[in-house]
Amino acid sequence: MVNESTFKNDLDELLFAFRNKEYGSYKLRKAYKIYLSIAMWISILIISLATTGSSIYEMVNPAENIIKPKDPITIKLDQPPPIEEKKDPLVVEAPPLKPTIKFTPPIVKIDELVQNEYMPTIEELKNANPDVKTKEGIDGGHDYSPDEEELVVEGEVKKPEIYLPYADELPDPIGGVKGIQEKISYPQIAKKAEVEGKVIIRAFVDETGTVTKAEIIKGIGAGCDQAALDAVLKTKFKPCRQRGNPVRVQVSIPIIFKLK
Repeated sequence: MVNESTFKNDLDELLFAFRNKEYGSYKLRKAYKIYLSIAMWISILIISLATTGSSIYEMVNPAENIIKPKDPITIKLDQPPPIEEKKDPLVVEAPPLKPTIKFTPPIVKIDELVQNEYMPTIEELKNANPDVKTKEGIDGGHDYSPDEEELVVEGEVKKPEIYLPYADELPDPIGGVKGIQEKISYPQIAKKAEVEGKVIIRAFVDETGTVTKAEIIKGIGAGCDQAALDAVLKTKFKPCRQRGNPVRVQVSIPIIFKLK
């Protein structure tokens, strides 16, 4: 049987029969086994040192100063104060009132002042006229008593004031929105409490543009509602018209209070 190395050497000689053998791949192929063996043994050495190096180092240099763990530190906290039970709110009750009895002062009538007046009969009034005094007269005489007339009291029926919720031309405040703002002063209570928000006032404007009344639709308190209401009542509007005729109308005015 032909040796493998002999076969390889013959193959190399055959491949490089007519080539330069002094350098290049010919020498590398010849030294391939040597380099492979060297690389394998170096790898084995490095792996062995990596796995056994730490054990050898501990054997050569034993650890002397080992820090022993200390006992755990225990922190003691004070007991929390006991929670006070929630007490019911103090209710102050007023003492009961004394019993009362309806008392009507008596009306004292004096018998001497009560007179028994004579009431005439219907038959007697046929031939006589009623009067404050009884007087003698002649049968068939003239009756000078004034004729009875019906008293007629005339009065005007007051028509209800109707304010339209909408019209062709809505009323505009004279001076614009700025005119209303100039009439409002921010209440001091609202400034201190930092109260802000929107107040809505409903104004009832007549045919002349005068605000007859106003009411608060939405308020924020702290004096802002009344300040806005007073400003709207002092404002004069341009008359509102419906089909060319001046009419009464109601309009909602939003006023925003905002701190700078």
